[in-house]
Amino acid sequence: MTQKRIDGSETPLLEADKLTKIFGTLKACDEIDLRISAGEIHSLLGENGAGKSTLVKMLFGALQPSSGSISWKGNAVTVTNPAMGRSLGIGMVFQHFSLFDALTAAENIALSLDEKTPLDTIAARARGIGDAYGLPVDPDALVGDLSVGERQRIEIIRCLLQNPDLIILDEPTSVLTPQEADLLFVTLERLRSEGKSILYISHRLEEVRRLCDRATVLRHGKVVGQCDPRAETAASLARMMVGSDIHVIERSPVQKSAEQSLPLVEVNGLSQRPRGPFSVSLHDIRLAVQAGEILGIAGVAGNGQGELFEAISGEVLQERPDIIRLRGKDAGRIGISARRKLGAAFVPEERLGHGAVPDMSLTNNLLLSRHATDRKVFLAGGALKLVAESSLASAAKRIIGRMDVRKSAENPDASALSGGNLQKFLIGRELDRNPSVMIVNQPTWGVDAGAAAHIRQALVDLARSGSAVIVISQDLDELFEISDRIAAMVHGRLSESVPIEAMNRERVGLMMGGAEHAAPLASAGAA
Repeated sequence: MTQKRIDGSETPLLEADKLTKIFGTLKACDEIDLRISAGEIHSLLGENGAGKSTLVKMLFGALQPSSGSISWKGNAVTVTNPAMGRSLGIGMVFQHFSLFDALTAAENIALSLDEKTPLDTIAARARGIGDAYGLPVDPDALVGDLSVGERQRIEIIRCLLQNPDLIILDEPTSVLTPQEADLLFVTLERLRSEGKSILYISHRLEEVRRLCDRATVLRHGKVVGQCDPRAETAASLARMMVGSDIHVIERSPVQKSAEQSLPLVEVNGLSQRPRGPFSVSLHDIRLAVQAGEILGIAGVAGNGQGELFEAISGEVLQERPDIIRLRGKDAGRIGISARRKLGAAFVPEERLGHGAVPDMSLTNNLLLSRHATDRKVFLAGGALKLVAESSLASAAKRIIGRMDVRKSAENPDASALSGGNLQKFLIGRELDRNPSVMIVNQPTWGVDAGAAAHIRQALVDLARSGSAVIVISQDLDELFEISDRIAAMVHGRLSESVPIEAMNRERVGLMMGGAEHAAPLASAGAA
């Protein structure tokens, strides 16, 4: 039964009063007030770096506030660690999954439970909760064999096994197809009907409007507004988040010329065996992208997009040089640095550990990607000199300013940036070279609406300046906004591309399911 205050109002399930967190000179959260009622889905909105992640980590016990207080069911509490948060009834599903590929779903769930429970009991409970909430999962399946959507079900199920009253979800649909997202919404609405509360963090404003009862908006660590998102538009919510209107992408038609008759990037019959137990075969992939255009590649996660990126970027070399061609030159047998020298640029899906070294500074991460192409500027005799250090600092400052990268120190480690701000830095690092070929995997994953618009416009501008751009993305809205042609990956095969004028969401959905696939089912050497 819901408790009442002396004034007759209902006691919130969770109440944060002037919650503040300071890191050095940065006030990440500045006297934030937040009220979450029982049985509501409450959205937390804000740009990257607005303080959302810091706030929820304090609520969950992963961080301790510098000042302020938290009340749970009307009682003041100090949430000293996540175990205490779980014991109170607070569960959290993080944006980045914490699952081990080589373990089964049940074994991964067991690792997160505070009590010792037999594995077969955990498997039975997980299956039961999955069936009850429309989250079917095989507890005995290896996580490495599961789709991203299935992995997220495991994260939610192990959260529900702890019987929380409040579930914090951080960007839960960022890696889901529209169909998987719809299934998740059904589950969340059922949880709300049972009296559970959900704190929902998402940059996808239309789903916030569809799902959430109330919203609290943060900007620069402060609460700047609260609203009923169903009474707002996506544009008005975005305006509250950033303080101004969101840029509308401008995409002029592709201008064909004689110089653009030859493709700048070509893939000719790419077939590749799986590189490990959890990778995907590639089957006779063929594509060509000319100067001035963007090819968008759609697909559900785990259908070979990562393997395609590795092949084009040079992380995986091919048997024949002509399988990959860049600017008219065979590149299949040369590595990443040599491909960069040909004018290519690459931004992988995984930011930390792949796109950037977590424990290295931004300038050193910039050096890692530029030492081959800008050796005379950034290196001298194999060692950094003062002029080189000055050039690195100047380039980093230029990138940070152009992409509005928000940071807490002059030259922080990559791991110190929020995911969205690190993404902006990595995109800007490659754009700064003005490459003639650019391959980007998930360019705006976890990035707020304003930053996403900035990144998308930058990619369109790069293409229209005469470069060839390939964008691999699970965000169909993004692909429709910036692509000139769209193809789809399914089971390691790439469909024929379709001009954006002839494309709609229904057709791309069929392509993602393989209904319009043009590539042959058999492929040499990739079975």
